[in-house]
Amino acid sequence: MAKTLRTSGDYTVKAGAGSSGSNTIRLDASTVRIPGNLTVDGTQTTINSTTLTLEDQFMEVNRNNSTAGSEDSGIFFNQGSSDNQILYYDADQSEFVIGATTHAATVSEITNITPGQLKIATTPAQSDHAASKSYVDAQVSGVAGFSLKVAGDDSTQITVASANTLQFSGTNGITTAGTEPDTITISLGRNLDNIDTISTDRSNQDLTLTSNGTGAVVIDDVLSFSGMASDPTATAQTKVYNKTAGGGGTGLYFRNSNIGSGAVGELISKSKATALAIALG
Repeated sequence: MAKTLRTSGDYTVKAGAGSSGSNTIRLDASTVRIPGNLTVDGTQTTINSTTLTLEDQFMEVNRNNSTAGSEDSGIFFNQGSSDNQILYYDADQSEFVIGATTHAATVSEITNITPGQLKIATTPAQSDHAASKSYVDAQVSGVAGFSLKVAGDDSTQITVASANTLQFSGTNGITTAGTEPDTITISLGRNLDNIDTISTDRSNQDLTLTSNGTGAVVIDDVLSFSGMASDPTATAQTKVYNKTAGGGGTGLYFRNSNIGSGAVGELISKSKATALAIALG
């Protein structure tokens, strides 16, 4: 027979000393239904059911926190004798973290965390989706070897293995061609501007400037020669250099093994040539 207990005011059921005591009130029924709101003011709520179903669209944790970005909060996953797994918001770093921790769920701040693995879909469906390792590997590796594109001015050293391609792309007319083993040729489709120094990276290595076809290497400004401490070795190529002026009065010397048996010669200035012509009659 159904019974209704009605009171016109608050109604308290108290066992022993109440919340400060040790007694228990047990409701023994197939279903206990509370039509109104349920507020639990104790420090711990334990639910021993095997299935928990919530009708709410959102679940709030850390409810009484009133200071912005001040407390860690999240969900613990009990793993028995193993370390707990946790998904939480790290307030100090302003980021979400997933991993293993030796902390219990009673902790107020996570200070021990071993980041864990997160499994996601192999291929992202949108540009702002996280990508899996297999997807990134496929995009980087390609079918016929590794293809790496570097855009802009980047001085980072990159190791290129066999059958791999390194491509520089941009708006400065740069093209590349790769040959084995590990050779990359970079061609410039435009003038070089704002270049202060061109040097070789090996000791005693020649620096060669070569024009295309029948073109010439044109120096459209003052060509300055630094003083040489000694004369260069004579070769079949004419070498022009500067040292202290001698009888020619220019200080500009040349040397070629096919000219005068490789003897050093000095270019003669106009005034010296005129004086010599007068002297010789």
